[in-house]
Amino acid sequence: MNADFDEARIPTADWRAYRGVLARRIFAFLIDYAIVALLWIPAAVVVFFFGIITLGLGFFLYPALFAIVAMLYFGLTMGGSSQASAGMSVMGIQIARTDGRPMDFLTAIVHLVLFWIGNAVLTPFILLIGLFTDRGRLLHDLLLGTVMMRRPAL
Repeated sequence: MNADFDEARIPTADWRAYRGVLARRIFAFLIDYAIVALLWIPAAVVVFFFGIITLGLGFFLYPALFAIVAMLYFGLTMGGSSQASAGMSVMGIQIARTDGRPMDFLTAIVHLVLFWIGNAVLTPFILLIGLFTDRGRLLHDLLLGTVMMRRPAL
């Protein structure tokens, strides 16, 4: 790791790093789920052939396939070195942990699962939480100790 990555990973106290992040998160969500939907297609083909090879047992993966693809996608991207999914990178934001440690694969998956649970319980109101918290943090950010911030200029 280099010093630039370490600096970008630590949440800053500068309010400009969090300006407009909530709106950017919405568009990043739309981009990311379009990508997950596109990744689901080849995964469905693989599961189809797996189901044939296993004499039908592999077809039981279909109900959970979208969740599996999404978990792998977010775990590998947000838990990777860029600390951002493709949609987040396009929108110029990244995730950081408030303790300064890098986001790992498992924490990224837990972040996603907590987002799904929060969405199921609070549906559209999940975004309202971001209007009243410091740095526009949502419920799953508060629970995990993460924050979304603008990507530093290169």
